[in-house]
Amino acid sequence: MKPKKIAKIIIGVIVFFTLPSLLFFGYVYLKYDEDLPIGTKGEQAEQMATKMLSALDYEAYKNTNYIEWTFKNRHHYQWKKNEETCTVHWEDYKVDLNLKDASKSKTYIHNFEVQGEQAAELITKATDYFNNDSFWLVAPYKVFDSGTERSVVTLENGKLGLLVTYTSGGTTPGDSYLWILDDKGKPTSFKMWVSILPIKGLEATWKDWTTTESGAQLPTFHKLMILGLQITDIKGEN
Repeated sequence: MKPKKIAKIIIGVIVFFTLPSLLFFGYVYLKYDEDLPIGTKGEQAEQMATKMLSALDYEAYKNTNYIEWTFKNRHHYQWKKNEETCTVHWEDYKVDLNLKDASKSKTYIHNFEVQGEQAAELITKATDYFNNDSFWLVAPYKVFDSGTERSVVTLENGKLGLLVTYTSGGTTPGDSYLWILDDKGKPTSFKMWVSILPIKGLEATWKDWTTTESGAQLPTFHKLMILGLQITDIKGEN
C-alpha cells in the first residue's frame, strides 16, 4: 500500500473518531458555558450561608470526628477529622495522609512501605484525590473556610443563590461555586466555575442525601449532565 494512501486512511480514522467529539463539545460549550456572575457581598450573603449550614445540621457535622466513604467505586477514604489524617486507598496503593504535615505521611504499595521520590508522588496524588473527592462529600460545610468569599447572586428565576469563591487553599484556589438552595436553605445543586473544567457554569445536583450515625448529612450521588458521581460506603461517627 502506498504511503499517501496509508496517510489518508490514518487521517480518515482520526477525523472519524474526533469530529463527533469536537461537535459534541462545541454544542455543550455553546449551550452551557456562562460567565462568572457578579455577586453582592454583605450581611445577606452571610445569612444565606448560615441558613444553609443550619439546614444541614452543621453542629452534627462539626462533632463528627470520623468519616469513611468510597468515591466512584475507585477511591476509598478513612478520615479522622479531629486528628487531621486520612487513609486513602486506590488500586494497589495506600497512603496514610497527614493533612497538617505531608512529610509525616506514609505510603504503601501492596502493603509494602515505599519512600523517596515514589512516595512523594503518591502523597501528592493522594492529596489531590482527597481534596477533590472530599469536596464532593462535604462542600456545603466549607462555606466559611479560611480564604472563602460569599456573595448573593440573583438567579434567572428571580430567586437568590449563594456564590462562594475559594481564594486560597485546596488544590485549585480561585474556584467559585453558585449554590442553589431550597426554601429551607438546603442545597439542591451548584454551578461551577473551576479551573479543571473548560466549560464554566456547569451544574451538578446535591439532592441524594443520607444521615450518618453522627447526624451529619452527606450526599450519595451527584448528577453532572449525563454523568453520575456515586458516593458509597458512607459512615460518620463521633
